[in-house]
Amino acid sequence: MIITLKDGSKKEYDHAMTVLEIAQDISEGLARAACAGELNGEVADLRTPVEQDCQLNILTFDSEGGAGAFRHTASHIMAQAIKRIWPDVKLAIGPSIADGFYYDIDSPRPIVAEDLEKIEAEMKKIVKEALPITRFTKSREDAIAYFKEKDEPYKVELIEDLPEDSEISFYQQGEFVDLCAGPHLMSTKPVKAFKLTSLAGAYWRGSEKNKMLTRIYGTAFTKKADLEAYITRMEEAKKRDHRKLGRELGLFMMREEGPGFPFFLPKGMVLKNTLLDYWREIHRKAGYVEISTPIMLSRHLWETSGHWDHYKENMYTTVIDEQDFAIKPMNCPGGILVYQSEPRSYRDLPLRMGELGLVHRHEKSGQLHGLMRVRCFTQDDAHIFMMPEQIRDEIKGVAKLIDEVYQLFGFKYHVELSTRPEDSMGSDEDWEMATDALRGALDDLGLDYVVNEGDGAFYGPKIDFHLEDSIGRTWQCGTIQLDFQLPLRFNCEYIGADGEKHRPIMIHRVAFGSIERFIGILIEHYAGAFPTWLAPVQVKVLPISEKYMDYGEKVLAALNEAGIRAEIDTKAEKIGYKIREARLQKIPYMLIVGAKEEEEGLVSVRSRFLGDEGQKDLHVFINSIKEEIESRISRKVEVQE
Repeated sequence: MIITLKDGSKKEYDHAMTVLEIAQDISEGLARAACAGELNGEVADLRTPVEQDCQLNILTFDSEGGAGAFRHTASHIMAQAIKRIWPDVKLAIGPSIADGFYYDIDSPRPIVAEDLEKIEAEMKKIVKEALPITRFTKSREDAIAYFKEKDEPYKVELIEDLPEDSEISFYQQGEFVDLCAGPHLMSTKPVKAFKLTSLAGAYWRGSEKNKMLTRIYGTAFTKKADLEAYITRMEEAKKRDHRKLGRELGLFMMREEGPGFPFFLPKGMVLKNTLLDYWREIHRKAGYVEISTPIMLSRHLWETSGHWDHYKENMYTTVIDEQDFAIKPMNCPGGILVYQSEPRSYRDLPLRMGELGLVHRHEKSGQLHGLMRVRCFTQDDAHIFMMPEQIRDEIKGVAKLIDEVYQLFGFKYHVELSTRPEDSMGSDEDWEMATDALRGALDDLGLDYVVNEGDGAFYGPKIDFHLEDSIGRTWQCGTIQLDFQLPLRFNCEYIGADGEKHRPIMIHRVAFGSIERFIGILIEHYAGAFPTWLAPVQVKVLPISEKYMDYGEKVLAALNEAGIRAEIDTKAEKIGYKIREARLQKIPYMLIVGAKEEEEGLVSVRSRFLGDEGQKDLHVFINSIKEEIESRISRKVEVQE
């Protein structure tokens, strides 16, 4: 058999080999680092026998699949430790996740944060025991009997949901046996750098109708230094939590009366509107027109678009005049009605229509999270209608616009191209033409990208932009999706140069994504210390005492007249207190005014960037800050006081 490796090189064997044996044949170092394999594109256990020609990639911790296998093993070590400490605990599920792992358990006694240290200590013993991990299988009937005997009802329920002819796989380490599809490491020994991070409640199988279980989260790395760096990053993330800062800075609030429906407070509205003003400016320059479509439309529209059949459980519906209506979860069907409002010619195309549309989607209460996961949000949508030969240039235009946005906020990003999924609509020719156009646009722009085979939308391929914030977390925000299906479903047309009717192709795209979510990301990215152009309050005037309040008011009036967002601190407090308050509110500039300043028409400037900047003429200060605001620059230096 011939094994084709990731670099294109080939290995030939005359007998079956496991993934691990092939790794050992390549290099002992690679075998030691191996966590799993990727066999013909599918993640495979190191124990998997390879018996015929295939493509094989050995996965180390540096890959998503390798880290997943490593952390999945850590979740089993945690479950084994829990069962050793509290044998009567019932186990549910314990997968690896993006940055770690968790296990859901049903415990007769409450598990509290203080217990995590005890579990970690037992996990260390299991790692030190270097228990070999073995895999075996049972029939469905035997597997059910096995877990009934072990009194593990959640495992029994999982197996009962599988087809009758299923072969059920198990993994064993020492006395601990778990139902699992894998993959796992070969032993418990490598999992030395781990940390249990938090506890949460989780309904069994995600349903509020089921019992609430205890979910224990943790993370694991191959090196202690990487674990410590991760913990430091998480501590930094806690300080930057947008929910905490949103409350402290008076930006937004969430209330029981509207779970998942954010309230923007006055300062939050300034921030939001400043972002929207920027959005309108760059779209106007890029040749977009802005539209607004109704928040609620009739059922037949959503049936035509396919949302009624495929998305209804996430939609809010009502009845008006005995007809079904739905609040829009997406803006695109309304945009299509605008396109159809008048006859279109090839001379009208490309037609770029932007919409800051408020959409509503029903999210489960357990999934709501500040501004990051809400039930109503503003999408900075745009829908571009075009001819096939215009696709490449339009994609390039959108990618440049998204790049401009992310560069402004200092985000690094990477790009992913997702191709045709198995469950898709449209002809092979359409898909090939569209995918080639997306790939060609990215190549023309010189953008590096990863191809996600088969991960496109059912109606067309897409490009996703994953941005990286100031502490290294990634967020998927911008997206460009090609769509042949909605123009077909709605029978959209334009008259071509040949005088015949043709069907346009449609791009769906967002730059911010959800404005609310993007604001949450910005709060955490900047830790609430926004650049001056974006700050809700740009300048705080601080009179040294009541005696200089009149001069302070004159300074405030001059700032307001110049269009600078400013406030004055009128509290009867010492100047040191006022400075501390303004710093806690993360205001970019403080203008301190007293006798000398009033006498000479000056202001003493303190900034978040350089600390004490000395006395300046008020008009000189106003001109410099206006220039900073208008250019939307971010001053990088932050003074530590």
